[in-house]
Amino acid sequence: MIVFQESTKFKNVWTTHSASPIAYERGRIYMDNYQCCITSIAQQPRLIYQKSKCAKSEKIEDALLLECPMGELLPSPSDYKASLIVLTVQNWLLRLSADSGEVLEKVYLAGSCCKFFRYLSWDTPQEVMIVKSAQNKLPAAARQAGIQQTVLFYLAVFQVLPLSFIGMLEINKKIFGNSVTDVAVSNGILIVMYSMGLVRLYNFKAILEQFMEQQFHLGQEFNWNGQVGIVGKYPFGLPCNIKITDTPPLLFEASSLENAFQIGGYPWHYIITPNKKKHKGVFHICSLKDNALAKNGIQDMKCCSLEPDWIYFHPDMSGRIIHVGPNLIKVLKLKEVKNHADQMEIAEDFTIVANRENCVNNSVTVTASGRVVKKRFTLLDDDPEQETFKIVDYEDELDLLSTVAVTQIGADGRAHLDFHCNEHGILLKSIPLKESWDVTYSHEVYFDKDLVLHIEQKPNRRFSCYVYQMFFQV
Repeated sequence: MIVFQESTKFKNVWTTHSASPIAYERGRIYMDNYQCCITSIAQQPRLIYQKSKCAKSEKIEDALLLECPMGELLPSPSDYKASLIVLTVQNWLLRLSADSGEVLEKVYLAGSCCKFFRYLSWDTPQEVMIVKSAQNKLPAAARQAGIQQTVLFYLAVFQVLPLSFIGMLEINKKIFGNSVTDVAVSNGILIVMYSMGLVRLYNFKAILEQFMEQQFHLGQEFNWNGQVGIVGKYPFGLPCNIKITDTPPLLFEASSLENAFQIGGYPWHYIITPNKKKHKGVFHICSLKDNALAKNGIQDMKCCSLEPDWIYFHPDMSGRIIHVGPNLIKVLKLKEVKNHADQMEIAEDFTIVANRENCVNNSVTVTASGRVVKKRFTLLDDDPEQETFKIVDYEDELDLLSTVAVTQIGADGRAHLDFHCNEHGILLKSIPLKESWDVTYSHEVYFDKDLVLHIEQKPNRRFSCYVYQMFFQV
């Protein structure tokens, strides 16, 4: 593969700075609250479009990239090109052309029920989208007056391409309990999180089918609960047509520290941290079928570090698990216990180790005069002067694991992006990043075809973007 050849190098060809967030989606760099779009595919990034500065009332809160599905008949020619679904601060859902920023469709979300839609996410990627409100909170004066607020969140559900309204529902204290802190929808599952660390799962599709009072279509005239209007038009917005009147059947529940809960693997397993602070950094891998802890299912790197290690199911659908610590990445796999086909164990598939060959951390040193000096402290596992893993990602098109490791050298942090074989973990390519990397800032790194893109967020809302282009060194 060309990218792994010795003569293939990457050089910084473009850098920009901004006072507003910078986003990257499939070869496009978005700036100025999505008013400016720059292509990163060309040898030198160039402007695709620049719209006039929008008013604060038109500020975009969240966005999702919508890609054309292959081999499907769609109602509009614009549906065959990539577009952005964006959510504005005034509760408008807009579909924008990714090539021009032109508004292709617009839907008004908030009728009388809700004024604060803020988040976009996928239930089924590129098929079913969820628009979630901020948590509904009463003003202090209303609370002091004894007024009760039972609705915590609103969820609006859409099918995309063509964009169609499925329904809107509320997450109510009377149904789900008083201690709900957050909700999410993923792969047909409604996930409800509670303040005591409890996580409960419900069948979201069954909820839609059971509690749907009436179906509505965008642009349809309606008379609903005394309101007359057009679905998705201002000022009526969308009707709350899914009324959960009874607690839905519970699929599963677990208690985990900070609501950390993941499902994956084959057969299905889940990962939790026991719900006590002393167990932070300890992960239990259990069978979803019977809650049995897998053999070797307690994973604990025993890190002494400021930043915690993290664990997740591998996004490559292999059922493996990635466990990342400051200086070690473990790729784990589930396999049957020998002679016990009904029991699973966790085995190591491969590891990736940070380069700390030059690191010396002796607690006892001897001076030139022969005096023995004992240190009163030891270095943390993620001490800035030691190479430390900061980002681990999966590149699905090339089937690679990418890692970013950082070492503090004097006042500067030096980072390099490495590509590893996803099957065996072998190092295939290392790309040094020229800019200084401050570990206290927020960073994102993308690899896309022949470019590397690094987005950095500094304090006081200062953002930078560095683009590296592939070239061949003769």
